[in-house]
Amino acid sequence: MTGKIDSRKLAGKKTEEKREETIALWFRMWLEGKDLGIREIFDPDCVYIESWGPQYQGAEKVVLWFREWNTRGTVTDWEIKQFFHKDNQTAVEWYFRNRMKDGREECFDGITLVQWTPEEKIALLKEFGCNISRYDPYARGGEPCFREEAPRWF
Repeated sequence: MTGKIDSRKLAGKKTEEKREETIALWFRMWLEGKDLGIREIFDPDCVYIESWGPQYQGAEKVVLWFREWNTRGTVTDWEIKQFFHKDNQTAVEWYFRNRMKDGREECFDGITLVQWTPEEKIALLKEFGCNISRYDPYARGGEPCFREEAPRWF
């Protein structure tokens, strides 16, 4: 098997298991920098929204973005922490780290919300990010003391 989804293997599994495997495959594609079946897991008319604003309309645009982004950077970690399922939606909590070719590194916690089509393809995917550099602005008392730094993009 080439790493792509084997529909025969998924046939006997519960819907939640199939969805988790599909999301795990999407994350693995980024870790390997290889398209292992983007068109097979995303609906042709899907919408993909990154936590910091970019939005991609349609599976072909997701393929374009994936291929282009991987010329500029590498995903080094994308660890799934847990899944939540309700009706036609799945939420996944994760930790993410990348390294860009210009030397920048980014890491953050996040949640992805996925809405599924009746055919179990991704119809809508929204990412939400959370800064991992946390602190207590009230550590010194009742007046907040915020860091002097630019806010993160998510």
